[in-house]
Amino acid sequence: MAKIAFLGLGVMGYPMAGHLQKAGHDVTVYNRTSAKADSWVSAYGGASAATPAAAAQGQDFVMACVGNDDDLRSVCLGDTGALGAMGAGAIFVDHTTVSAKVTAELYEAAESKGVQFVDAPVSGGQAGAENGQLGIMCGGDLAAYDAAEAVMSVYAKACRRMGESGAGQLTKMVNQICIAGLVQGLSEGLHFAEKAGLDIREVVSVISQGAAGSWQMANRYETMADDTYDFGFAVDWMRKDLDICLQTADETGASLPVTAQIDQFYKDVQKLGGGRWDTSSLIKRLRHMG
Repeated sequence: MAKIAFLGLGVMGYPMAGHLQKAGHDVTVYNRTSAKADSWVSAYGGASAATPAAAAQGQDFVMACVGNDDDLRSVCLGDTGALGAMGAGAIFVDHTTVSAKVTAELYEAAESKGVQFVDAPVSGGQAGAENGQLGIMCGGDLAAYDAAEAVMSVYAKACRRMGESGAGQLTKMVNQICIAGLVQGLSEGLHFAEKAGLDIREVVSVISQGAAGSWQMANRYETMADDTYDFGFAVDWMRKDLDICLQTADETGASLPVTAQIDQFYKDVQKLGGGRWDTSSLIKRLRHMG
């Protein structure tokens, strides 16, 4: 069993850290809001620390799942950052969805301190984190990945090294691009069914068995039909991720016209007050338009 620090106890990090503690690892948590860390310790045991550096001191692994590039920098760098407190040979595993640019920056910062760095963004949403069924796409040195995989396995349904540092984040971008298109297509289909006077549940019972079927359809069509959006990944976070995708597309020369359009559709959802609704709320925009 390993000594592990977990930085960030949001809807994903809280249960992920819990899986590690329940598996027998010795876990110390850090969260920007200390009350959340206290709650986690009450629920799972383990320990909490007042700073990322204090949490990371003497640990074999430091896992992070925070909000964005700036949040990740803040828990990694500076006097209270984790990287400066980690011992040579320790491994930092970043589960945050961030840009490949900050991943490259932090990989180099870690390397300069003798620390190994694995980018390991996740897919599967809150339910995947709670059930230990996440997809994890990783980038980094092979030896670091091999060591970290055994730890990540406690909350992973699938975990794979996609290549060198940054490859995990690039793969997560592919994931988000595909999800955006799927959710918009599903929203338009269900909206069309409503306008045509069809029963959405009856329609999906048939088309889900053919080529139109998808995870989004199976897991979101009923809540979309009920006009409820308290499930899964929030629109605010999806827009953050799509912004990363679009910026990277500009850098690589990739063409993402549909993704760019759907990003603006999510902006419309935000204007409706839906920043914290889950991503299936694209259908709400269509209903609002009439």
